Amino acid sequence: MDRKRRFYIIVEGRVQGVFFRATARDIARSLGIGGWVRNRPDGKVELVVEGDEEKVEKMITWCRKGPPGALVTDIKVKEEPFKGEFKDFAIRY
Repeated sequence: MDRKRRFYIIVEGRVQGVFFRATARDIARSLGIGGWVRNRPDGKVELVVEGDEEKVEKMITWCRKGPPGALVTDIKVKEEPFKGEFKDFAIRY
């Protein structure tokens, strides 16, 4: 059985205005993981992702590059206790 994990992620660089949130939502849903993504006022994007360890690791790997048009310069990943609170992955505003 897969281990469940939860991470809080901050992505820096050219990550707003390049469909980062929409692409992140689509990828997370295709992986079957829960959580959310939103733009921050400081130009960064933040995410919370929860799910099977292997699937969450794939999402983190994607965040290191982002969608076409993005230029990720840094990513901060912090593990948090798994809560299982999400049924889906959503864009927050």
